[in-house]
Amino acid sequence: MKLLLIFFTLSCIKDTSAQIQHIDIQLSGCTESDKEFEMEHDEEEIFHSDFKKQGLVMKLPDFADPINWPGAYDHSVSEQEICKHNLDVAVTAYKKPPEALDAPQNSIYPRDNVRLGSESTLICHSTRFFPPPVNIRWTRNGVDVTESSTLSQFYPNKDNTYNQFSHLPFTPQEGDVYTCTVEHKALQTPDTKTWEVDVELPSVGPAVFCGVGLAVGLLGVATGTFFLVKGNQCN
Repeated sequence: MKLLLIFFTLSCIKDTSAQIQHIDIQLSGCTESDKEFEMEHDEEEIFHSDFKKQGLVMKLPDFADPINWPGAYDHSVSEQEICKHNLDVAVTAYKKPPEALDAPQNSIYPRDNVRLGSESTLICHSTRFFPPPVNIRWTRNGVDVTESSTLSQFYPNKDNTYNQFSHLPFTPQEGDVYTCTVEHKALQTPDTKTWEVDVELPSVGPAVFCGVGLAVGLLGVATGTFFLVKGNQCN
């Protein structure tokens, strides 16, 4: 049974006159096979470490004067060394106790309003699970398209569970069926969610009725004008 160690470092900035509070979170986590390091500000990710590419992945949008984090990746590596050491100590001390398990609650939805033929993004959201991470697979019309997707870092909730997102770029075509399948050790079987492309085409009825109504109205005006002119000629 895997053990998970998560370390949080919190810092708060508070203006006592306005009672405005900002919270920064540093998350460093590891298991026997996985690891993560990220920084958050007011529940928004600033960056995380990519240990495969050995560098930081910035998540904030570009600014005129971007923020630099010198030494942040090296710091994340040192945090992992500490986490692994403490994990080994915990395994020895607690003799691998049964792990608490919370199954993820999953949903699938488009990021934007869907338009046929216009590129968009599908989101598979897993929330309130423990321990991290989850594994997510995608299909389009029964064909595996997981390679085109991305998987976010896992994010902490206030109840010590986690969230994780997977994003799949797609171009909606009428009748396409997409699925995301979530795997987690707390699930006895994988949980599959389905989303179908079902975009209503604009109805021509209102336009036709408006056109007919306008034509009838103009015909009535023309007829009234004709009889008014004839009446004046008779007088």
